[in-house]
Amino acid sequence: MEDFLRACQNAVLDNEAKTLAAKMGVAHVSLLQRANPDNDAHHLTVEHLFGILLHTGDMRPLMALADEFGFDLVQKTPPKAQALATSLADVGKEVAELTIAVHAALEDNHVSSIERALIRKEISHVRVGLDVMEASVRAA
Repeated sequence: MEDFLRACQNAVLDNEAKTLAAKMGVAHVSLLQRANPDNDAHHLTVEHLFGILLHTGDMRPLMALADEFGFDLVQKTPPKAQALATSLADVGKEVAELTIAVHAALEDNHVSSIERALIRKEISHVRVGLDVMEASVRAA
């Protein structure tokens, strides 16, 4: 928790606290007090944390919080748009491959761990295809 609180304070201090406070609609001194982990009288709220992340783009507090719980914070890379017909064909192909994997796994009325892994892999391919299709629709 200490790393998270220090990361919040550093995000405020390293990103022009006066300007940040104005963007967040709070008093400069109040933001500094709330971000100070050594001040027991004041604490950041979730809304303050959101404002810090939103207005600074400084993800150190979020990274520290994720690390506290054993996770890594990784920024998503947006999919590249394609021609809509191409992305539709790609999604159709991925859904077909998923369907084949499920049917093959069900042939003997038992889904093995290898078959489950293949099905999960095909599901992830469908998700990626859908993300590309969504980007393609936005770009159309």
